[in-house]
Amino acid sequence: MSPGIPSGWRPLALQVLRTLVIVLLAPWELWALEMHMCSWQISLIKFESLGRDTYSDFFHQSPVDTVGNMFSNLVNSPIDVTEKYLGFPYYLRINYTCMGDLSSQARIRKGLLTGLRPMVLITFKHPVNYRRWKIERVQIQMEAVPFRHKGACSAEVVCRMSWYTPMPVKNGSVVMTVDIGTNHIGPILLPQSFYMNINGYLKMESDGTLGFTVGNKIDNMKPQFFLNAPSRPLWYTVNHTPVLILGGIPNEKAILMSNTYFRDSTLVELNIDSCWVGSFYCPETRFTATIYDTIATESALFIRQNQLVYYFTGNYPILRMEPSKGTWVRILANECIKMLCPVEIQVNGSEHVIALTMGKHEGYIHFGTIKDGLVSFEMLPRGFSVCQEIKEINCSIVWAVYGTKSLLLLVEVREDANFKSYLVVSYTREGNLHGRQRMGLATSVQRFLVLSPTGDTESLSILYKIPELVPDAKGRQFLMILSVESYTDTPSVPRGLHYNPFSQLLYIWGNFIMESYDLENYIYLAEFPKESTIKYMVNSFLGDMAIVTENEEIWYIIEGSYKIYKLFPSDSWQMHFNLQKLQQSSVYTPKETMVTLFYEGRQLYQLVHLLKGSTSQLVKRPVPVDQLLIYQQFSNSYTFVQQGKDSIVSFTNLCSFSAIRLQDLPRSQRYTRQERYLALPPVVMGPLGFHTEESLAIYQGLIYYLLWLHSKYDKPYADPVHDPTWRWWKDKKQDQSYYFYLASNRQSSENVYIDMANYGKIYNLPVELLPERLYLDKGNTYSFSVFFIIKGHSFAYGTELGTSFYQTTHLSLGVLLANPECIEVIVTETMRVNRKSLYQVTIKDKSVCFEQAISGHSLVRTSIVLKVVGSVGHCFEETFMGPRMVGNLMMPILIGCPPGKRLAFDVTLTLSYTKKINKQHFDCLKVDPEMPCFHFRDVFYPFFLVQDLVTGESGSFEGDYILKVIGGGPTQDTIRDYSEREIYNYNSPLQEWLCLPKSPCYDMVPEGIFAPEYFFKVLVSNRGVDKSTYCDYQLIFLLHIHGIPLSPERYLHFLLVSASILLGLVIFYLIMCFLWPQMVKAYVNLRWKIHNIIASDSYYSYISGGTSVRQQPSKSSNRTEKSRGPSDRTLEKRVQT
Repeated sequence: MSPGIPSGWRPLALQVLRTLVIVLLAPWELWALEMHMCSWQISLIKFESLGRDTYSDFFHQSPVDTVGNMFSNLVNSPIDVTEKYLGFPYYLRINYTCMGDLSSQARIRKGLLTGLRPMVLITFKHPVNYRRWKIERVQIQMEAVPFRHKGACSAEVVCRMSWYTPMPVKNGSVVMTVDIGTNHIGPILLPQSFYMNINGYLKMESDGTLGFTVGNKIDNMKPQFFLNAPSRPLWYTVNHTPVLILGGIPNEKAILMSNTYFRDSTLVELNIDSCWVGSFYCPETRFTATIYDTIATESALFIRQNQLVYYFTGNYPILRMEPSKGTWVRILANECIKMLCPVEIQVNGSEHVIALTMGKHEGYIHFGTIKDGLVSFEMLPRGFSVCQEIKEINCSIVWAVYGTKSLLLLVEVREDANFKSYLVVSYTREGNLHGRQRMGLATSVQRFLVLSPTGDTESLSILYKIPELVPDAKGRQFLMILSVESYTDTPSVPRGLHYNPFSQLLYIWGNFIMESYDLENYIYLAEFPKESTIKYMVNSFLGDMAIVTENEEIWYIIEGSYKIYKLFPSDSWQMHFNLQKLQQSSVYTPKETMVTLFYEGRQLYQLVHLLKGSTSQLVKRPVPVDQLLIYQQFSNSYTFVQQGKDSIVSFTNLCSFSAIRLQDLPRSQRYTRQERYLALPPVVMGPLGFHTEESLAIYQGLIYYLLWLHSKYDKPYADPVHDPTWRWWKDKKQDQSYYFYLASNRQSSENVYIDMANYGKIYNLPVELLPERLYLDKGNTYSFSVFFIIKGHSFAYGTELGTSFYQTTHLSLGVLLANPECIEVIVTETMRVNRKSLYQVTIKDKSVCFEQAISGHSLVRTSIVLKVVGSVGHCFEETFMGPRMVGNLMMPILIGCPPGKRLAFDVTLTLSYTKKINKQHFDCLKVDPEMPCFHFRDVFYPFFLVQDLVTGESGSFEGDYILKVIGGGPTQDTIRDYSEREIYNYNSPLQEWLCLPKSPCYDMVPEGIFAPEYFFKVLVSNRGVDKSTYCDYQLIFLLHIHGIPLSPERYLHFLLVSASILLGLVIFYLIMCFLWPQMVKAYVNLRWKIHNIIASDSYYSYISGGTSVRQQPSKSSNRTEKSRGPSDRTLEKRVQT
């Protein structure tokens, strides 16, 4: 059947039969092999370059008006052609490539003919500043459609084609992930995830090409830029940074830039001044052009060259931030900066960077804040120096991290030329640093309180003095530091700190590793060799950590475990490398240099420089941590068993279970707060199923309108149906069968059929795994079950058939809580029968660690670690994606008001109840369906809804709330916000508005003959009065009131004016009745006299002019009188009548 016909039109039996035939015709081994040898390829192309072999960078950020003409022709479709439909600047082009002799286009055609359709899921990451933007986790599910490439083609049907889908943009989102999978028909390909971020550091050149605003692109990436150069850390704000940068290019003021998480990258030479700041207050150091420290944030880039710090603000109008200056800005110009330290997790809607100084301001730090592109630094502490306060003259700050509520500093104290000691110090300033969480620091060893010049209380606490020598664990994996342990002869050399705000774990690293859960008790991890020194640490913030040493060793550790694994160099890495070379992998070569190491989700990646002969390239490749650990396990856990004359290898499996499954998982959206929309492409009527430029443009407009409905749904007045897409189809839903009939007979406009069922919000996502992050409201619980099949610790492969198991210990499931005072976990073993065990796990919020906040604001970070004792590094399961470690899981938890919850004014129920109570309802003359009117004389009974935008639930708000009028005006254009004093004066405890004197609605002037109207701006909040939730529901809506009574003064004024006018009219009428006849008589007499005077003048003029006239004056005069007399008498009679 033609792939252009939608699957919903095919009978179910035919779909199943077709799938079975496809599977049976091809051997399973070939499909499985293709699955692991094929990979998706995506590229971004401009709207106008559809079907051409071009690609573009993500530069344009605003919707474009390019699809409106197509929609004006869709008269026989369910959409409203009068609405405004826009498009997006880009498309996604999707292909897949495989290893083998078959060409890429041949494989794509094969996929098309076997029914393959790529399914695309785009996830929009929410912005950092939640005070300007609403915190929401939005996804849109699309389907890519086939499109033939433009150009000459000798074949009759198709030569070259690809799949295309719109690349939408959303206000406030600059980081987007694209997940691509299949529709489970045709070739089997593994799903892949890509980052597709907006690059705000590009500009349009005069010739129409794109250039960089930060510098000039270096086309020739020379091998000496990376060959044998040390690796460097990649620092950025996790989940919010669109463009990553990496310095460390030897003797070059250049950085690597990438907006795809180094799937591809560009080397850029920066246009900075590179001034030397050596002076009497800056210690002399060697000058170099190398960029050492680089930190990327959502809207700005930071670099350090020598002792200078620069920042560059990106151009992101989609964030509604301040316009970029377009140049590198040198900041802290009078300071000598020795290091930049990152803050990798955003803090309460802001991003931060820490600069460490030396020279004249030794003992201070510069705390940088980035918000909406605005960068500011503040020197801390304000009232004292750290060195002065701890009574140490020769000290310096080596490292700084942002803790849960304070800044944690690693301080080096130079007591003499040959001896140094190190302290972990905590600095807190109440009221300024963003610590609003109730989880405070533990009791410190020594604490200093100082009142700063601004009135804030600053505190400095010495948390821990690091031992001078590395402890001696004596063969143990870890050692609790109790000041009674023995030590080696190796001096402790701490290099830095690392803090995870979710697990509350602090790491002190150098030539040793120490960790602390409470900043009071410290544990030494003994498996890390004291002969190595750590250069930097990488954290996924999901339970996994990687360590890179000065000699480029890679180590791996799981938070909550004390065991450390060496990944590179190791025998397991050499085994993996040899296997990759046997498979002729192109991303492994003997001559390679690691550039950096970083996490993307839970997956660890390397950025590696490969040298193949005279060519070189940068490659991003995954580090197969689980596979390496399996190799290590089998390399270290085998023995030779003598079986007669032969020695048999026996492998020992240290995992205590053979299978693990999650059961009874609740609906995930309630806890993950993930909103997902479905937007499938319109169906084309062509016989081959290929889409056209017009149909793809219509697809763009439909997706734009869907996202527009989502953004406009967050309004004060609740719709009758709780769904953002309800208004789209509410007037056309009853005609759905008619539109289907037109499409079935190929009578649809533009040969495109738009199915209303393919555009909507999904509220029942399938549940397969535990949520990556868990959101808990006040008192919420999350429960699930873990099912185990238990087996013995070891099994042996001998000469006999089968495998022998023997039980040695019992399985134990444990939980590690980052904050036991905030959450509790109850683990109950509900079944253990025949080596099968079932555990019930319940996570519950204790309702004590949070007050109230707006949805998604100021969430408290914590976590739990669920682990089977002894499973770390020992228990694995095979999946389609390869081996995966099981038995140990870290789940970050966010306590507070979850995103996506809101309070809405239930105007439908309010109107119904108002009519019932008041026995009437008078609406305004000009009816507004979006904002009904309420009469002033009626009693107002408001009802409100608590709506969950994620799950689609909507119910009456039954908690306590406060209702205040905070603004108003006679028209919507004249509404003003009241001052604090006015709000206090206008709102009575009885919540009754009478429009009395000194109220804003008092003495209203009506327009025309109708009673005055007034718009009240009303605030509804449950803050401080509702103890059932962490959500501070703040709803502001307009209440339209008509029939406002006039004030007594205005009423008296209108009465007097009206009475005066009426009295004047009566008097005028009486005057006219009595004086009118006399006035007419006087008028007639006056007129008669005037006529006589005129006639007399005419007569004498005539007499003087001729003799004949003068001979008969009497007759003429008599005739005149006779002719005039009757008419005058007639007029007089008429007047009298």
